[in-house]
Formats: sequence, structure tokens, C-alpha cells
Amino acid sequence: MSARFTDRVVLVTGAGTGLGRAIALAFAAEGAKVVAAGRTAEPLDTTVALIEAAGGTAAAVTADVADAGSTRELVRRTVEVFGGLDVAVNNAGVFRGGHSAADFPLDDWRTLLDINVTGVLHALQAEVAHMRAHGGGAIVNIASNLGPHVRIPGVFGYQVSKAAVSAMTRAAALDHIADGVRINAVSPGASESTMSLLPGETEAEREVRMKEQSPLGRISSAAEVAAAVLYLASDAAGSAVGTDLVIDGGVSA
Repeated sequence: MSARFTDRVVLVTGAGTGLGRAIALAFAAEGAKVVAAGRTAEPLDTTVALIEAAGGTAAAVTADVADAGSTRELVRRTVEVFGGLDVAVNNAGVFRGGHSAADFPLDDWRTLLDINVTGVLHALQAEVAHMRAHGGGAIVNIASNLGPHVRIPGVFGYQVSKAAVSAMTRAAALDHIADGVRINAVSPGASESTMSLLPGETEAEREVRMKEQSPLGRISSAAEVAAAVLYLASDAAGSAVGTDLVIDGGVSA
């Protein structure tokens, strides 16, 4: 294992489960000091325990990205605990689907915008404020192949929210590269998380479905998505600015 992030401080939102946990573990395995953030303490504590059991360094901080003050406090606590902030991964998000545009429930719409869109903005603002005052850094937003790169019926609100994340990433990247802050996105397709399961679907049933729906014939592993995030956050991606890296097995090719 390389050590691209030795002694760097990395903040991962939505780190209690799924892709967020995999991303947090991957950074820690390469030497980072990781802050695992999310709304619920228990799964964050599990992420931290997994990192520490593997010999890594991590801390859990509860925060709600839908609240600007909570997100600013998250960045403040990150700096307080580990002395800085070098990399941030804005992964926190929710899924709401099953309705067409005309029938989309407004409560679901507001939830998607509050967390998936405004939540990313809150995080970006707090992270950039610290980074541009302390020598720069790297930010990776988690978008999706659904919305920016491919559309399917019945997933209206989620697709709109993730298209916004992709557009926000590219616009913010141009605004802040002169501040020394590189901002990019990763857009996963169906991957190793519960979010890629259809209602009532088992993992075995998903495996059969993906053989038909994906040119690759399978979902992407959480490790594959994490590897893309770590690349964009690394020094090797120094000229990647406003990139939206799609990891979806060719679905949107």
C-alpha cells in the first residue's frame, strides 16, 4: 500500500456507511488522519473503530450538512482535532425516487435539495474558507452517473440534485483554483451500497440485473469508487480541475 496521504487531514461526510465508509478507510490506509462525519454517532464510531483496528488514525464528528452552522462547526472541529484540513470529500447524500416529475412529492424534493445540493454548498463554503487561508487543498464531491451523465424514468428528483452537484463542482473549481483549492467530482453508477438496490431487491437479484444493464456486467465495488476519489485528491491529479470522473462500468459511455 502506498502512503500518498501520510499526515494529511481528510474530512469525509456521510462516512458512517456505504461508499463514505469505504472512502474513509481507504484514506486512512494511506496514512491520512480522517474525520468521519455524519448525522448519527453510532455508525461513525464503527467507521473509526475499523480504521483504528487497521492501525489508522480517525475521529468521529456528528454534523448535519443541511445546516450551514453545523457544517462550519464540523470544519472547525476537524482543525481542532487534527490541526488542519487538507482534503474534503463531500459524500453525504440521500435518495428519493419512484415518482415522475409531475408527481414528485414536494417534501422529497426539499429533502434532496437541502442535503444533496445545499448541503454540498455548505460544505464547500466551510472547507474553502479554511483551505484558501491555509495554503490550499483538494475537495472531491460525490455526484452520480444518474443526472449529469445518463437519465432514466422515475428518478426525477435525485437526478436533478446530482446534476446540480456536477455543475456546482465545475463552477466552483473555476472560482477557487486561484486560491489553491482543487475541486473535482466522482460520479458512481450502481455500486456496492444499499442505494443501488431496488425496493425489496436482494444483492443476488441486483447481480443478475446488472449483468443485463451494465456493459461491465456488474456493479462497481466500493474500493473502485474510493480509488477514484483518492486519485483526484492526490498530488498525481494536480492538473485535474473541475473533472467529473464517471465510475459506472460503461453505462453512460
